[in-house]
Amino acid sequence: MPDGSSDNNSDLISGGHLVAKALKAEGVEVIYTLCGGHIIDIYDGCVDEGIEVVDVRHEQVAAHAADGYARITGRPGCAVVTAGPGTTDAVTGVANAFRAESPMLLIGGQGAHTQHKMGSLQDLPHVDMMTPITKFAATVPDTARAADMVSMAFRECYHGAPGPSFLEIPRDVLDARVPVSKARIPAAGQYRASTRSAGDPEAIEKLADLLVHAEKPAILLGSQVWTTRGTEAAVDLVRTLNLPAYMNGAGRGTLPPGDPHHYQLSRRYAFSNADVIVIVGTPFDFRMGYGKRLSPDATVVQIDLDYRTVGKNRDIDLGIVGDAGLILKSVTEAASGRLNGGASKRKEWLDELRAAEQTALEKRLPSLKSDASPIHPYRLVSEINDFLTEDSIYIGDGGDIVTFSGQVVQPKSPGHWMDPGPLGTLGVGIPFVLAAKQARPDKEVVALFGDGAFSLTGWDFETLVRYNLPFVGIVGNNSSMNQIRYGQAQKYGPARERVGNTLGDVHYDKFAQMLGGYGEEVREPADIGPALRRARESGKPSLINVWVDPDAYAPGTMNQTMYK
Repeated sequence: MPDGSSDNNSDLISGGHLVAKALKAEGVEVIYTLCGGHIIDIYDGCVDEGIEVVDVRHEQVAAHAADGYARITGRPGCAVVTAGPGTTDAVTGVANAFRAESPMLLIGGQGAHTQHKMGSLQDLPHVDMMTPITKFAATVPDTARAADMVSMAFRECYHGAPGPSFLEIPRDVLDARVPVSKARIPAAGQYRASTRSAGDPEAIEKLADLLVHAEKPAILLGSQVWTTRGTEAAVDLVRTLNLPAYMNGAGRGTLPPGDPHHYQLSRRYAFSNADVIVIVGTPFDFRMGYGKRLSPDATVVQIDLDYRTVGKNRDIDLGIVGDAGLILKSVTEAASGRLNGGASKRKEWLDELRAAEQTALEKRLPSLKSDASPIHPYRLVSEINDFLTEDSIYIGDGGDIVTFSGQVVQPKSPGHWMDPGPLGTLGVGIPFVLAAKQARPDKEVVALFGDGAFSLTGWDFETLVRYNLPFVGIVGNNSSMNQIRYGQAQKYGPARERVGNTLGDVHYDKFAQMLGGYGEEVREPADIGPALRRARESGKPSLINVWVDPDAYAPGTMNQTMYK
């Protein structure tokens, strides 16, 4: 029967409908998918449960969108793909979520149990492939276990730092019907415990004491501040104790631009001269120079959801495992009232950092205001920064052009910055736009793409048109994979810098128009702002194709360790 119940027995339920019930219990409102014969019973169940089924043009987009949905909402995202190439196409999206600590569930189809190891259509060892890049990967062995296994997968998403889970469901398991009485269907809110750990009380007291007595403290607020929705606690800490705060990843926007404790351009100076450095929710990975960018003389404190991350790659003086928001709130409470929290004696240090910020800004100012043509990338990202409102979610998808934006673009509210994360995956832009605009239709979404990055998943611009999801898109077009080009020039010289990294002069504005969106070309700096405003006013998915100088490289590109 169409409702998946039974022919004459309403006490029977199919595997696909059990999956949908479990998704509903977790609060999933939408699944991202590309259709396949192995998975259609899940669609049927989702229709009955009121879960929206959003079909995209590539499974990588489905997985990235599930990741993006989790980042925006704080609830796990879900993608459903068919077996074989459907699942392998989604691997990159799952891997990106894994490195970015984003909770999502990928459900993949599989051939029938009865055809196991017989060479059935699209049969591959999905679980073996997914295990290294997920927190949990398993096969649903029996129809009666379908909902239970979905709930188990979601539970594992929140073990330690969040991350993705994977389930494959054989076709006969998914389509079969079992008595409802034999199926375990976990009730909403009754199969997962709170994971919010407030940290070791003694360590909290020690950190409070360190900050109270520090003369030159600095704090880095990383992605886990947003993951744990600890923004308010972080802001209260830095203001109460008068701390200079730097932000990275999804932690950007914790403090608004112009806030006296918001610092951006002086991080290297601060980390070289501070006496106490607190790193919140950021591993000592390549972005931190594996911990080597922190002064060897500083007292270093690391706070993280994952015990395995604390003290990895660099020794620390104090490590605290737990929820960033709860820990920072406890530190503020422990420090309050003690020597005015040490706040009064830090004015000179904050002024010193502000002077370093001003020096860096003045060095960059000619490029930010450049009237040169082709357009300097700094001018483009400066115009984008000026264009953003408090309701603008900014998404960066690219290499060199997005590296430029990381130094200039400042989201004005928490949770309004999205980038790939530490895997450095290109192609997240369109799927992140899809997820952000669906999850928060009240927000404006502004996305900056490199031309190479847009090419990877750009056809799903049509999905945005089809679902009527307007956004302002900008392609920084230099007809190159410029971040790689720089490295090749450094290693092999100018005669070989163009091998394998040069793209065609594609008019992405016309591509947008072809698919039913708004498109416009920009070649002069003065035309950027008006074009952005016209895109906003169009009420359509848009692409502003901005031709930028191919010979301008971001400092972050030139300083990458892989080119040293």
